[in-house]
Amino acid sequence: MTRTIAVGLDGSLESRAAAEWAAREAELRDLPLKIVHVWEPVPEPMAQAPLLGVETQQHWTERIPREAARGIALRHPGVQVISEQLTGYPGDALAKAAKEAELLVLGSRGLGGIGGFMVGSVSLSVVAHSDRPVVLVRALETAADEHEPDPAGIPSAATPFRPVVLGLDTQHPDDTLIEFAFDAARRRATSLTVVHAWNPPPYYAYGTPANPALHEALATADAQALAEVLRPWRAKFPDVKVTEESRYGSPSVHVVDAAAGASLVVVGRRVRRSPLGAHIGHVTHAVLHHSTAPVAVVPHA
Repeated sequence: MTRTIAVGLDGSLESRAAAEWAAREAELRDLPLKIVHVWEPVPEPMAQAPLLGVETQQHWTERIPREAARGIALRHPGVQVISEQLTGYPGDALAKAAKEAELLVLGSRGLGGIGGFMVGSVSLSVVAHSDRPVVLVRALETAADEHEPDPAGIPSAATPFRPVVLGLDTQHPDDTLIEFAFDAARRRATSLTVVHAWNPPPYYAYGTPANPALHEALATADAQALAEVLRPWRAKFPDVKVTEESRYGSPSVHVVDAAAGASLVVVGRRVRRSPLGAHIGHVTHAVLHHSTAPVAVVPHA
């Protein structure tokens, strides 16, 4: 079965931006684009209302993906566009759709009151439970945002792609995550910036006077560890220029900082079996809420 690039579409501004991003990704990967629209049945009391009833909702359920597919086919004539309508809770339906896709693309809302992007409960649920990579795209994202400005400083989709950024934990490196980032950079013919943040062990950090020599030794050791993890991937993807950034401090802060100049940010989500259910992880959660670039969350062991 041929996999697709799937995108969840509900007609909102952020989901339309996600659909455009998904179409561009489908072009890069030479895969079909599947537009997924989920119809969540209305409660019985509302079903009797003339403007909120089943017939009205069914009309929009059919119209939204149909019109979106037509528009994308016009703007991206090389992409095969198909649509699928599902019924049920959106989080469950989209997670199911992701299983059959190469990756799933969802929209995230605009800036909230605390200066971050509002990632809805449905998107967070899908990210936490999906077995496939999920990409979150902010509202108003355009093709030009992924590219360097032209020589006059004007946004342009005809210039080279901005770098891909990978947030990596060298203590738990995963091949699936690293390969996704290298492949994304290769397809975009751009560079890859790998960001790793480190902190001294607790027995160094607490109760120990500042020691510049010790700090430098720890920084050197961490940079060497990062280089060693990436060594085989540099050989596998020789055309991808790699910049290694081993930084002291908070991982989420450094990844978000790097995201300001990125076309795509790639972070991981460890798949854990817990009686409390799936979760995302605090670093990935922070990046999802504060990255200005699209964020790909790659599940891994």
